[in-house]
Amino acid sequence: MSAGAPKAPEAAARRAAELRRLIDRYNYRYYALDDPEVPDAEYDQRLRELQALEAQYPALVTPDSPTQRVGTSPVAAFAEVRHRLPMLSLDNAFSDEEVRDFDRRVRERLGEAASVAYSVEPKLDGLAVNATYVDGVYARAATRGDGEKGEDITANLRTIRSLPLRLHTRTPPRLLEVRGEAYMPLAGFRRLNEQAAARGEKTFVNPRNAAAGALRQLDPAVSAARPLDFFVYGIGEVDGGSLPERQGELLETLRRLGFRICPQTRVVASIDGCLRYFREIGAERHRLAYQIDGVVYKVDDFAQQRRLGFVARAPRWAIAHKFPAEEAMTTVRGIEFQVGRTGALTPVARLAPIHVGGVTVSNATLHNIDELHRKDVRIGDTVVVRRAGDVIPEVVMVLAERRPHGTHRVELPKVCPVCGSPVERVEGQAIARCTGGRRCPAQRKEEIKHFASRRALDIQGLGDKLVEQLVDAGLVSSPADLFELDEPRLAALDRMGEKSARKLVAAIEHSKRTTLPRFLNALGIRDVGEATAATLATHFGSLDALREADEARIREVPDVGPIVAANVFAYFRDRDNAAILDRLLASGIHWPALPTPARGALAGKVFVLTGTLEGYTREDATERIVARGGKVTGSVSKKTDYVVVGREPGSKLDKARSLGLAILDEAEFTRLLRD
Repeated sequence: MSAGAPKAPEAAARRAAELRRLIDRYNYRYYALDDPEVPDAEYDQRLRELQALEAQYPALVTPDSPTQRVGTSPVAAFAEVRHRLPMLSLDNAFSDEEVRDFDRRVRERLGEAASVAYSVEPKLDGLAVNATYVDGVYARAATRGDGEKGEDITANLRTIRSLPLRLHTRTPPRLLEVRGEAYMPLAGFRRLNEQAAARGEKTFVNPRNAAAGALRQLDPAVSAARPLDFFVYGIGEVDGGSLPERQGELLETLRRLGFRICPQTRVVASIDGCLRYFREIGAERHRLAYQIDGVVYKVDDFAQQRRLGFVARAPRWAIAHKFPAEEAMTTVRGIEFQVGRTGALTPVARLAPIHVGGVTVSNATLHNIDELHRKDVRIGDTVVVRRAGDVIPEVVMVLAERRPHGTHRVELPKVCPVCGSPVERVEGQAIARCTGGRRCPAQRKEEIKHFASRRALDIQGLGDKLVEQLVDAGLVSSPADLFELDEPRLAALDRMGEKSARKLVAAIEHSKRTTLPRFLNALGIRDVGEATAATLATHFGSLDALREADEARIREVPDVGPIVAANVFAYFRDRDNAAILDRLLASGIHWPALPTPARGALAGKVFVLTGTLEGYTREDATERIVARGGKVTGSVSKKTDYVVVGREPGSKLDKARSLGLAILDEAEFTRLLRD
């Protein structure tokens, strides 16, 4: 404090202390408990008030003030920190047999016949960190480094809001080291890369690299701008106070002290419980908000841990059970352009087959021509390929140092590789399209595949291979032709037969009863997916009203922007589309009238649906919400009241969590409808 700095009045000091407690509590509820107490605006208001008080009276600034997370001066270099207790690495297991061998060794060394309880948790793919608290106040942080010494990242780790700057206890230990993983949530990682790409900057390969890069910024303000988070999973040295004697109980104690604990952590009774947990987390892996590469098993009892001890640089009482690698190296044998339903050309890399993510991969998407050029993928290149769950494999990066001589940059074709029509690319857009429309066999096939798909007309038995066969045989050229197929013509196809033909005709007949949102989605209007189709259906109430609407009226629909409105208007004004629509309706396709919106408990409430609900179709859930006065939209925003989550939710769940929105599972959604 400078000599002329004003002394803070007692009222200002009390208010600053109260604001620090409030903001600390808000952070704990939001980050550690995933249970926001106040809206973002309230949080921001309190933080600005504290900043103003501290600016007016610098003597009020304390080391644990929330305002000190950002804004410290850049450092010239990272100082070296020697850990009081080594930060050990873990041995790895890659099979159930290796895990059972680990359990057998544990029980043999303990000499106990009874099964050993294990604390189990996801193995986050981030950066291991040691944070030190002195008399309950955050004092220092360091990376794991080589286990004996790491780099001082005190100022950078301080910027993470889920990290408490003061422990939530009146009687803190004199010294407490907590150990955990600094990581970047997947939603934040995607935003970071999108922003970098928009600025023409290099993007990060994976969230772990992004987190490590963020924490190793010389300017903490740069770290503060990165979407980092922190989970605590253990402790180092402790001086004073008492802590539980079991890992599971310790984590609960750390949670009460203000730390964020991975919600998937639990205690299981045996090694069979460990393996069940591994399979459960493996199934949930790609729905988690963060990246993991395995599971960690720890003997739960600390007394047993001490008896087991260590070997070399790893504990005998813990092991990491790793998932199959999701990234692997291979070579590019060719690059082709696939033509989609709307004519969009997507470059695809044909790869030397490689085993990654549990399957053999021989193709990977390159998204669009801009992405292809940005990564500069060429035939003959050695590349890193990533596959995450059911996501289409993609080329992550090129290993330029392995590039053979004589390669050439791949350019966008001037004509469609399927039908020879000119390829058109609107200035400022990444997507290039074949202009052939339904004259292009590829577009015809994709249009019919979409029309028959599960979330559209849901024609059972009409798979991709059969659609291609029907188009190649000249039996189908538009969705309307499907309803003119008969058993004799179908039975004449290769590998079809009379029984299969009869089933398919029955499935086509059954698909005629549908809903207006499904039908609009099935038409494949550019940029109109399930949510927008439901919004259009709800707004206009009937197909006739939508067909007659001008572009200005379509733009009045909530969440429908000018580009989508133009595409919808153009679709219904196209003569070929109009003729197909008339034929579809004449074939007998029909749907029940939409319910009239009612004023009720959900009046004015905005819903977003994500994932698959067990007891409702997407259309059924939408109709029930609308019937009670609510509205369903396709995008999550601060205006969203509820996000309803089913199986395999998408990125909408991550965004809902980041905004602190109300999230309902299916049981809670059902109760809300009933109430």
